[in-house]
Amino acid sequence: MKLWEKSTKINSLIESFTIGNDPDFDLQLAKFDVQGTLAHIKMLESIGLLTATELTTLESALAEILALIEQNNFIIEPGVEDVHSQVELLLTRKLGDTGKKIHAGRSRNDQVMVDLRLFFKSEIKEIIDLTKDLFEVLISQSKKYQHVLMPGYTHTQVAMVSSFGLWFGAYAESLVDDLTLLSSVYKINNQNPLGSAAGYGSSFPLDRKMTTKLLGFQGLAYNSIHAQMGRGKTEQFLSFGIAGIGATLGKLSADVVLFSNENYKFLKLPNEFTTGSSIMPHKKNPDVFELIRGHCNLLQSLPGQVSMLNANLTSGYHRDFQLLKEVLFPAFKNIKNGLRLATHCLAEIEVSKNILADEKYKYLYTVEKVNELVKMGIPFREAYQKVGAAVEDGSFEYSGKVIHTHEGSIGNLCLEEIEEKMRMCGLVDVRIG
Repeated sequence: MKLWEKSTKINSLIESFTIGNDPDFDLQLAKFDVQGTLAHIKMLESIGLLTATELTTLESALAEILALIEQNNFIIEPGVEDVHSQVELLLTRKLGDTGKKIHAGRSRNDQVMVDLRLFFKSEIKEIIDLTKDLFEVLISQSKKYQHVLMPGYTHTQVAMVSSFGLWFGAYAESLVDDLTLLSSVYKINNQNPLGSAAGYGSSFPLDRKMTTKLLGFQGLAYNSIHAQMGRGKTEQFLSFGIAGIGATLGKLSADVVLFSNENYKFLKLPNEFTTGSSIMPHKKNPDVFELIRGHCNLLQSLPGQVSMLNANLTSGYHRDFQLLKEVLFPAFKNIKNGLRLATHCLAEIEVSKNILADEKYKYLYTVEKVNELVKMGIPFREAYQKVGAAVEDGSFEYSGKVIHTHEGSIGNLCLEEIEEKMRMCGLVDVRIG
């Protein structure tokens, strides 16, 4: 069954190619398709295109379909093009002509956009919740290890004194920026396209404000062409939001892989979080963080893939948009898995203490020594040259005392301020929408 099917039989090779993998992805949209249809038929009844009895009958049948979906018993049958066709087919089988009335006033174009926007809202909320869970673990670890010193690096060379509190806290604050972006994407997505039909509206007196309220959208995508142009553009914004979190998570994972290396030994993963070697009995590999890093690296290409799918498309609907599901839907799964696993592992990770007691880290304190001389009245450039000469001739020594007091330094992590930034980063719109 196809919603557009007429008397002409389509070539089977063409049919297979144009449907592609859509039925597999459409199963994830099924409950949202039912929700969109429920709102649409309530609106149709309010403008006289359905009777009250027909509405009640359709609502009951849709409730049965929703139960099938929630029980994982809903399928898209062979020969049925998509989830929209399957839902309408089930209604028509059960209710006859009444089931055929649900499509009045809408196109498959605005129907799928409603499904996608409801689906995106759900996915964004879940990603935000998982990101906040990781944020809480990072803040907790930052507080726990705020006084445990570690080396800081530039150019992957030993640079200055850092701390585990500063390191954990850095990634926590990075996630605040990521959620600020994702919350903005949520707000853009949270506009109702239903009623734009194929992109040019309808001659029926549709009540689009009614469906907006019923579906829990914050507002309307008013202009019908603009609503249709949201297909692809919404996915573009969303791809940047996912890639942003992926960039933070990928860099964090790269640090964990490096710092848990036996040449560093800054971090230790519990044995149950590592894997072994088939030939080397001693190996404890950080496969989890390597795979998170790999998935997050791939997520960095997501905006590029979406951009290329959107490139050079004129206004109006294009079948190219179907392929957006193939790059975006797996991305949701990968970013959520990465967040879950990172949260689980980082809550149990062990931090090494007294790292800086090793002689090889003594040059971490050169800047401290320069600053100490400056405080004594020596001009900075002269102090710099003096300490540099001591390093060159091997006479440099330093007590290891570190005093940092400014905001965001190892002695003043500003964790309460970072937590407040998280509370104020735009998540209110997500909670109420």
